[in-house]
Order: sequence, then C-alpha cells, then structure tokens
Amino acid sequence: MPNAITYANYGGPDVLALTEVDAPRPGPGQVRVRVSAASVNPLDLKIRTGAMDAVRPVEFPVRPGLDVAGVVDEAGEGAAAAVGDEVFGGALDGGYSEYALLEQPVAKPEGVSFATAAALVTVGETAYRVLHQLGVAKGETLLIHGAGGSVGTIAVQLAVARGITVVATAGEHDLQRLTALGATAVRYGEGWPERVKAAAPQGVDRVFDTSGAGVLAESVDLTGDADRVITIADMAAAQHGVRFSAGGPGGRMPQALPELAALAAAGKLDLPIGATYPLAEAARAHADIEAGRTRGKVVLLP
Repeated sequence: MPNAITYANYGGPDVLALTEVDAPRPGPGQVRVRVSAASVNPLDLKIRTGAMDAVRPVEFPVRPGLDVAGVVDEAGEGAAAAVGDEVFGGALDGGYSEYALLEQPVAKPEGVSFATAAALVTVGETAYRVLHQLGVAKGETLLIHGAGGSVGTIAVQLAVARGITVVATAGEHDLQRLTALGATAVRYGEGWPERVKAAAPQGVDRVFDTSGAGVLAESVDLTGDADRVITIADMAAAQHGVRFSAGGPGGRMPQALPELAALAAAGKLDLPIGATYPLAEAARAHADIEAGRTRGKVVLLP
C-alpha cells in the first residue's frame, strides 16, 4: 500500500504521521499521478492547527497538501492527460502522498523541475487571481506588501511583465532580490508609508497585501479608495472596507497555471525553493516553517 501523511486531530507538527493508505482511483476527467513533489503552503499549517475550523472545517483523518507535480500513472475517461505525462496542479485528495488525484492537470514544461512546478500552484494562482481582481493595468503603480514571500515574489514578476510599476515592501534581506526582479523595493516596518511616497511620487493606484501586518488603513489612504486594495492575509479587511481574496474551489483561476508554467520555462519567472524534505519528514518541515528556519517555498519529495 502507498504511504501518505495524515493526522487524526488538530495540533502541532507532531500530529502528522506517515500512514499506509489505499491508492486513489481516478474518476471521469481525473488522473492519478505518482507524486514527485508536493508543495507545503502556509494554509496547510493553519488548517492543521484548527485555526481555519470556522471557515474550513475538516473530516478526520485529514490528508493535507494542496499542490503536487508528478507523472500520470492512471487516467479516467475524458481526462486531459495520458499515462506517462508529466503534470502538475491542485490535488483533490491531499498532496502529501505517494499518489494523488488531479482534475485539471497542467503539462509540466521539460525545463521546469517537479519541485518548482508543485511550488507554483497555489501561490502562483493566488498572485494571478488577485492581480485580475484588482484590475491593475499597464502604466499604473501597484504596491505589494510582503513582496519577499512566495505570493508576493510571483506577483512582482507578473506585474512587471505586464508593464506595471511595482513598489514592493519587504524585509532588508529581500530588497536587493526584489530590485533585481524589477520592483522599487522599500523596507517595511514603521514609517513605510513615507518611504512608499518617496519611491512613488506619482502616487499608488492599487495595493496587494500579502503580509497581514496591519497595513490596510494606510493603504486605503494611499489609493484613496478601499476598492483599490485587496488582502489575502488580514482578517480585519472588512473593518477597512477592503476585499479579502480567499480563492477556494469557486474562486480559482485555472488558466493561471499554463501561463505561469510558460513563463517559468522561458526563464521569466523565479520562485526560490527554500528547502526540500522527504515525505516522511513532513512534521519536521512544518516545525521548521513555524520556527522561521526556512525561507522560500518548502517542498516534500515522496
């Protein structure tokens, strides 16, 4: 029987256990992949602790993991990929596993690693989706908070490629990297609005907050309109009249992944992989993320 990571109750990283499970079988339109890489997302940790129970309840045991890349080993009727194809996408039944099901598999370009493909799924779709929701256009100025993280890093690159002027707030250690990606990078923390105004004397048209660091009030002041600000991380969004973009099954934009894959294959999209772990060490991966011992995306390798 194949192995997967599961947990039977909410808790710390130690609730994650390597478990023998039945191999899933693909239904119509689905494929089963032998997982080569599974991405670890911050949402995985929040669900594991029970912090999302009010909005995203689970049924135990849980098999975590949103994103995978691998090789198709079984295809259901009408599936968009065939046995032997290298694909990536959002896992239907939990990605921390040796096998997973995909309903919308996307072809993995030859020049893109399995780890990078898996890492792109949720963070790439999120960046793509929010830029679409903001309606930010060529020639406008976009402020991205928390641009040093994975979502922010991709959003910077997508926006710059579209002819958008990007101002990016981040920690000191990320400023040089973001500047190299085409953004005007400024240090976050106390006094950030003044630094942003100095970096963008023409003004800020839209704001994308990935940080959840209590920056919404000042962001609305900068744009003059709460409708021009979106957050994916600040649960106080409604208090400021700001939209909270959570994605979910009905809000995803699957068209994002082929475009992101093409950009990555062309060398126009960089997403740092901070660390990789064997599947059996998923608990250590979660613990290292929570302790701040990792930077960049974390990927499990079954």
